[in-house]
Amino acid sequence: MANTFNTSTNSCTAPSTKLRKFTPHNHQQQDEASLPGLPDHIAQLCLSVVNPSLLYSVCHSWQRLIYSPSFPPFFSLYALLHHSQPSNSNSNSIEFFNFDPISSTWDLLPPPPPPLCVLLHHPSFIFRNLSIQSVSFSQNLVLLAATTHNFAPALSHPLIFNPLSKTWSFGPPLATPRRWCGAGAVRGAVYVASGVGSHFSNDTARSLEKWDHGEWKKKSRLKDARYSRDAIDAVGWRGKLCMVNVKAKEGIVYNVDKDEWEEMPEGMLYGWRGPVAAMDEDVMYVVDEAKGALRKYDHEKDLWEEIMESEKLRGAQHVAAAAGKLCVVCGENGIVVVDVLASPGRLWGVDLPIGFEALRVHILPRMSRPDFDFPAVPSISME
Repeated sequence: MANTFNTSTNSCTAPSTKLRKFTPHNHQQQDEASLPGLPDHIAQLCLSVVNPSLLYSVCHSWQRLIYSPSFPPFFSLYALLHHSQPSNSNSNSIEFFNFDPISSTWDLLPPPPPPLCVLLHHPSFIFRNLSIQSVSFSQNLVLLAATTHNFAPALSHPLIFNPLSKTWSFGPPLATPRRWCGAGAVRGAVYVASGVGSHFSNDTARSLEKWDHGEWKKKSRLKDARYSRDAIDAVGWRGKLCMVNVKAKEGIVYNVDKDEWEEMPEGMLYGWRGPVAAMDEDVMYVVDEAKGALRKYDHEKDLWEEIMESEKLRGAQHVAAAAGKLCVVCGENGIVVVDVLASPGRLWGVDLPIGFEALRVHILPRMSRPDFDFPAVPSISME
């Protein structure tokens, strides 16, 4: 897979997001060879090692090539968005979008079947949204938990979006549908832990379930129900799932190989002061939601080393990591991308579609679009 996520060279802003233009394909252009004098399959092998952003800027035939199913997909951004100025009709509606970093455009994903009805706002929770919990798993976007209008679990099955086929499907039924749980993925398996069903149950609040393409399986139980009070991102890291209730400053670690729960290292818990993501399940990053500081975890010293600090990162709510980039949902600052491989680290904002705010982000392969058949969405600048 091409290791491309954003082609911006500016340290603080993204390329201007534009409206995708849809025009009928010219049959003569479609018949153009990728590289004159070479068979198409040889030409594609040669072009597959070139940065897709360079290919995109050369000609229309290469633009079509990088979005074709046969070309190695580059990474792009997938986001769960909701209306920034909700009305009675859309206060709890969510939309699924894909941001293409090569063309700097947002595309609306096909709606999931059936229409997903979730509760985001409620008078009893004035100062926060009710969470929708999702993970990246096997290059797919997987929705695991949310809340309905009657405060019941919204999903009885995982809801899966495959970027390459642009289709939704259902996973196997959860043994216990839940909300306000711990959700994460590690070593090719998805896990849900603790949480609440339609009503509180100590059995559900202490349970752990695993899914690895088969049926859900029950695993070792938690020793108590303290992690059922809020939605928690369970971070997959070096064969372990790390769970922290940031508000309560409580943390615990699940060892996948031993099927055992362990105490979280003191330094890891102390520095866990905002959303956390692990790059390739190997290096963990935290964004301090109060200070806007980005830090990396050193497991040998059991401490978090600061990489950078920025006002743009304050209020961080969710973070995803892949391809050397962090994508951070930062409240009023929208989505901020950080290149952690650059020295010093670079960051820039991604323009959001007009009238929307971000809830969650994922970094997954781009969608194939041989016919450019998705509606384009205008965006609003964050500058």
